[in-house]
Amino acid sequence: QVQLVESGGGLVQAGGPLRLSCAASGSTFRINVMGWYRQAPGKQRELVADITSGGTTNYADSVKGRFTISRDNAKYTVYLQMNSLKPEDTGLYYCNAVKLNYRYWGQGTQVTVSS
Repeated sequence: QVQLVESGGGLVQAGGPLRLSCAASGSTFRINVMGWYRQAPGKQRELVADITSGGTTNYADSVKGRFTISRDNAKYTVYLQMNSLKPEDTGLYYCNAVKLNYRYWGQGTQVTVSS
């Protein structure tokens, strides 16, 4: 089993930055992809960004150029630096980890961007 604990969410004004962190624990050996998804009220959960253990990144078009995902493999921790935040970035952000084709989820951390 893999446990994921997110931190760093909160309330921020539009245009401001916020940094999310997610630490994995438990059976972390052979975790491959780690990433972030978000879910806004009334909408489906969507990929924000992910990163492989080798450092290959993938971003949703809506966050390219504003968000940066990074990872510390030694600590099994993934980060999401969010800049130039917009009200439409508001949502519950979930950390995600993939190990041997099984997907693990964190509990989520709320990000609210005020206009």
